[in-house]
Parts: sequence; C-alpha cells; structure tokens
Amino acid sequence: MSALAAKRLVVKVGSALLVDDATAAPRAAWLAALAADIAGLRKAGTQVAVVSSGAIALGRMRLPSLPPRHRMRLEEKQAAAAAGQIGLARAWEEALAPHGLPAAQVLLTLDDSEERRRYLNARATIETLLGLGAVPVINENDTVATAEIRFGDNDRLAARVAEMIAADLLVLLSDIDGLYTADPRKDAGAQHIAEVAEITPEIEAMAGDAIPGISTGGMVTKLAAARIATRAGCRMAIAHGGRDHSLRDVMTGAVRHTLFAATAAPRSAWKSWIAGALAPNGRIVVDAGAVRALRAGRSLLPAGVRAVEGGFARGDCVAVAGPDGAVVARGLANYAAEDARRIMGRHSREIAAILGFAGREELIHRDDLALL
Repeated sequence: MSALAAKRLVVKVGSALLVDDATAAPRAAWLAALAADIAGLRKAGTQVAVVSSGAIALGRMRLPSLPPRHRMRLEEKQAAAAAGQIGLARAWEEALAPHGLPAAQVLLTLDDSEERRRYLNARATIETLLGLGAVPVINENDTVATAEIRFGDNDRLAARVAEMIAADLLVLLSDIDGLYTADPRKDAGAQHIAEVAEITPEIEAMAGDAIPGISTGGMVTKLAAARIATRAGCRMAIAHGGRDHSLRDVMTGAVRHTLFAATAAPRSAWKSWIAGALAPNGRIVVDAGAVRALRAGRSLLPAGVRAVEGGFARGDCVAVAGPDGAVVARGLANYAAEDARRIMGRHSREIAAILGFAGREELIHRDDLALL
C-alpha cells in the first residue's frame, strides 16, 4: 500500500479498539501508542481531530447494575454515556499529555451538523482548537440526543466532522482491514479491495453486518460514512486498528487498508454547497472595491458594505451584490442583519466598540464565500 498524506486528518476510533471487552477499562498501552502516532503527525504538520467511541462501554463499568448492552433502553445508554464520558476524556488526556498535546472534549448531536448556526459554531470551535494546537476528541452527545436526533454510529459522525472542518483524509480504525468482495468471516474466497474510485451499487452490495460485541458499526455504516466524506472532498481509509501504532502504519502504507477516493477538493465542495444548496435569506450590497477584493480571494469586511437587506440571522446564507445590483457571490454571514447594518461601512477594529462584543473581523469569511 502507498503512503497517505494529509494537512487535516480525522481519525475515528471504535469502542472495540479502545475498551477492553473483558474488563470494560481503556486499553491504556494501545491508546498511548495511538497518541504517539498523533503527536508524530502533528510534528509533521498534520492537524488531527479524533472521533472516539467508548463512553457507553466505559460507563457500564462504572454502573455495574446496568443490563447487558443489547438489552439497554435509550435512557440507560444515556446514563452509561454520562458516567463514561468522564473516563473517556481522562483516558485521552492522560495519553496525549506526555506529548504536550492538550485534549479537548467536543460533544455533538445530529442537529449540530444539520442546523446551520449550530454547525457553524461547532466548526468554529473545532477549527479554533486545531489552530491552538489541541486535539479535539469528539463524540456523540448521547446524554441529550434522542432517537430522532442521533447519528447512531460514530462512523457517520466522523464523516460529518470531516465534512464540517474540510479535512482531506478520514481514517476509520476498525476491527477489519477494509472492504472485501464478500464477508470474509463467512466466505474464505472473499478478496480485499485496496481502492474504491466510486461507491457503486456493486460496492454497496459487498457490505456485511456488524461484528457481534461492543462495536455498533459495520461495513454498511462505513460505506455510508464514505459517501458523506468523499462527496465533501475527503478521502477515507478503512484499516484494522488492533495493533499498536496502527494509525502510523496506515499513514506510511505499512498495513493493508481500503482507500476511497474523493470526488472534489474539500474547500471547493464546501463552497459548492454554499453556492448551490442554500437559498439566500438576505442581500448585502457592496462597493466596487469590495467586489474586486472578493474576486481576488479575500473576505468581505464591513468597510466595503453599502447596504444590508433582509432579516437574516448569523450563519444564514446571504447574496452579495455589487453596486450595479448584480449578485457576485453567496456566503454565510458572521453577523445577524441588525448587527451587520450597525457595522457596515466601518473598520473592523471598530466592531467591538459598536456592538459591545468582539466578533469576527469579517462580515463573511472567504472560506464561507462562493463566487458566482
């Protein structure tokens, strides 16, 4: 297998890897090796975010009166998650600390990736943590999520996180080393597939069921994750994570895995979504200088704004029009319409004095703006 490279990586760790099934305790030595892999990637210039399962499995150790997992009701799983999140966060903190890497816990629900303002808040938090040198450790917020607002598995959560932060590689460390032509547990003739250029019906037909135990995912959920990630411009690898330094070995090409090719660049996929999938809730009219700046790849600053139309909220999509009224771009507003009107035409350094709080210096950041 060839080596993999990434500027921004999301790695998903399954419960069966992180938690010892016999003792229901974290596999400390394995986790220490993974933390060393993450530290090595950080030194090489790769930002790493982790999506970690294990809270419910660890919580069952702390709450021994709970029934077996397959008989647990939703509220019992939520109770286990509440107890287990403390231990999960501590395990990651202790593993990363020797490398000088702060661990930061981020809990998400499906709504956080679907509702636009919450999506932006979550994305800004994770990107800020990465910029500060921390390792975000992300999990589903099981204690508050209901059946209707759950991801249901961390494979898809990891894919949505990769989409959210424009990662260029997602690695699912699992209990299988990739995709096979058939279930290798049942078919001795099943062939490993090293690369998938496109998720076709034939590829989907190769998926099997989850392996029994504490793991809740299966190849079906991994293909669903691959579909989300690759459409967002993020490659995805499935690899066996059972041995120490498995992430390092995947990245160096030392172990077999399945790599799903991306269909677009991460940032272009995000901007395509802004340009084509959102209905503008308002309009911002800018001067000719601002139009030139936008076309040169810069952000929209308040100084170049001449009018704000509509009643949009922070995070809403707005159209950006030039002085002649022609729409030149769409973008996600960092300020609600009322605040945008108060700061339009003013320098960014005046925002805090005008609004009473220190917000973003851009009205629309260039990463959230798509030229038309």
